[in-house]
Amino acid sequence: MKDPIVITPDDPILKSLNFRPHRNLDRRRVFPFLPADDEPQTMEVLTPWGARLTVTRGDMLVSEVDTPDDVWPVDAAIFDKSYVIVSPGYCIKSAITMLVPLTDLTDGDEDQMVVVHSLEGIQTVRAGDFFLAKGVEGEIWPFPKHKAVEVKSPVE
Repeated sequence: MKDPIVITPDDPILKSLNFRPHRNLDRRRVFPFLPADDEPQTMEVLTPWGARLTVTRGDMLVSEVDTPDDVWPVDAAIFDKSYVIVSPGYCIKSAITMLVPLTDLTDGDEDQMVVVHSLEGIQTVRAGDFFLAKGVEGEIWPFPKHKAVEVKSPVE
């Protein structure tokens, strides 16, 4: 078995990838992580795709409307630049997300594992199941391929 490919936000290979702009199509649930002063100020969450990520006080917890318990953290500053609150507890992602198949990093090998260093933590995923996403500040994260088909639309 091959060693995983490791990708970081400042990796030079990102400049050679053919990222394509996509717009989000769905409304999501959202709430801030605001523990009391005497409570832990960080929390680990298990994402719907199995990654363990860290949420810090003030970050936002986002989920699909139909699966409110399957949350993922979004850095507070990134949330402010990328999302719009449309009603209490609901948001839409207003920013364009750049996507590229992770298999573009693996020469088409769908089974190759890729380690992605995101703002909220390190995630190891199978290339054939994910896109690599890039956000408004150059942050990167793995984006589930099946979700991209459901909730993203290419920008022409």
